[in-house]
Amino acid sequence: MKLLQRRLFAEHMKTFVLSASVLLLFILLGRALQLRDMLMGLELSVFDTLELFGYLSPFFLLIICPIACMLAVFLTFLRMSTDRELVALKAGGVSLYQMLPAPLIFSVLCSGLGFLISVHLQAWGMSSFRAEVLSIASSSARIVVQPGVFNKDIPNMVMFARKVDPLSGTMADVMVEDRRSQNNRMTMLAPEGNLDADYESGEIIFLMKNGRSYTEKDGAMTVMGFKEYAVRLSIDSLFKGVDIGQVKPKEYSWERLYDYENQKRLSKTDPRMARKIEVERHKRFVFPLACIVLCIFVIPIATSFQGLKQQTGVLMALLLFLTYYSFLMLGISLGESGDLTPTIGLWVPNALFLGLGLYGMRLADQERMPRITELWANWRARRKQKEASA
Repeated sequence: MKLLQRRLFAEHMKTFVLSASVLLLFILLGRALQLRDMLMGLELSVFDTLELFGYLSPFFLLIICPIACMLAVFLTFLRMSTDRELVALKAGGVSLYQMLPAPLIFSVLCSGLGFLISVHLQAWGMSSFRAEVLSIASSSARIVVQPGVFNKDIPNMVMFARKVDPLSGTMADVMVEDRRSQNNRMTMLAPEGNLDADYESGEIIFLMKNGRSYTEKDGAMTVMGFKEYAVRLSIDSLFKGVDIGQVKPKEYSWERLYDYENQKRLSKTDPRMARKIEVERHKRFVFPLACIVLCIFVIPIATSFQGLKQQTGVLMALLLFLTYYSFLMLGISLGESGDLTPTIGLWVPNALFLGLGLYGMRLADQERMPRITELWANWRARRKQKEASA
């Protein structure tokens, strides 16, 4: 039995690593196509690009862990079923329940990896990605604002600085003309300024100090002195395709996610954001536990598809996960819209698939699980006989 458990665990682990690597590669390639405008707009080096995708990897791994775990268990038992190893083991007195320790321990380890990503790595990766993009964009903006040149790259704005330090972002003799408002035109003059980035809002800040603003409206001019005046610019206005927006719940650290006082304030000012935070809290538990749920769910199904090819088995497993994921995404969408409480919307798929898996496990152990491939073959044989007789 110990040898059987070791062999099962080793096969699970091999398939898991291969599946997770391939899926992560495909997802990152797809993400690269989505971010191509940003990568080209910021003129990132190969190292910077790899570093950014490294920061994104934990977020995708949290989603990949359940499907890779499910694929590992499903394909292992499918191969054993196709090679008649399950029949031989049962003939030798080994029941299906006696084979479960290895896949269950393996799924618990995958779930532990999911919790590690959920609690620590996801927030670290997403916050590092945002900080790196803002840092690169801020440095690039300092290059865009060239000293002694009137910059007109931003629509309805003219920016000028006599001196610009590309390292610190400090500027001297700054002028900004803002025509973004249709009703008035503002011109700001300041002896000093600075270019910086706002982490929370994902914007570039053109900060001017100890200057004056001249506002022209309806033919009248208003002059006002200021100690500090910040012109906030979206990154997309400077670099096309680069827009990371405000900090989202998926970027929150564990402590910030469970800041109930902040959520109470958001419930009054921004109820949709408060609901998104609540949904995100449930997601941090649902995805890791899905490893165990899907492992139990697919074992009896693998015994039903005896004789199925491995390639077809992969497609079958992906279809099963897509079904689970569709239910989960529906629950997330209803939870964020407020039509359904997240406790029901996000946990019902896990409960449903766990119940189906336990019931299927009982049927499989009693040899009552329907043989899908045999039923399909018998149906095709009967159809051919009818065609021949006709």
